[in-house]
Amino acid sequence: MPVYLRGLHFFTEQGHKRVSSKKLAESVNIKPAQMRKDLSYFGDFGTPGVGYDTKKLAEQIRSIIHLNVPRKAALVGCGNLGQALMKYTGFDSFGLKIAALFDKDKRKIGRLVQNCKIEDIRKISALSKRGIFLAILAVPLCAAQEIADKLVQAGVQGILNFAPCQLRVPRNTKVINIDIALDFARLPYYLPKNIGASE
Repeated sequence: MPVYLRGLHFFTEQGHKRVSSKKLAESVNIKPAQMRKDLSYFGDFGTPGVGYDTKKLAEQIRSIIHLNVPRKAALVGCGNLGQALMKYTGFDSFGLKIAALFDKDKRKIGRLVQNCKIEDIRKISALSKRGIFLAILAVPLCAAQEIADKLVQAGVQGILNFAPCQLRVPRNTKVINIDIALDFARLPYYLPKNIGASE
């Protein structure tokens, strides 16, 4: 559903009030029949021969995936990756906002990044009181599980994990792992065997 929402954002920005299932599916590299099937699980959104109302369908998808209200997140780890994530503008289109920054490095604490002050990691326990139930983990492998435990204790129920490990969390906490190096390592398989091999 977020993939379809991203496609709808594209057509909305281009000024299209309606879009056919074929064009929407092609824009996100999915077969039209698969997209129609996916959407049909949640209701009847389009009109045959007319297509989808881009604004209305986007609103319906936001409601389905609970993005119809703004969501705040905490970012833990304000190194190079963390600061790059803070500068990324793509979260806005999904109603997501990084509202709190945490790090253990005293040299970083108190510094402003994108108008958000980096806080001491020891203050992480108050997240739920601040209405923050999502977190992005951008810390080294050696610290990831400990920080994940603290996030769970703070009431966080969803973690986007950039550390290269599997986190152990309670069943009611959702973790999505993003391992850039692992995904990058998949690409050479699709190249001819010796192309680009280092000497």
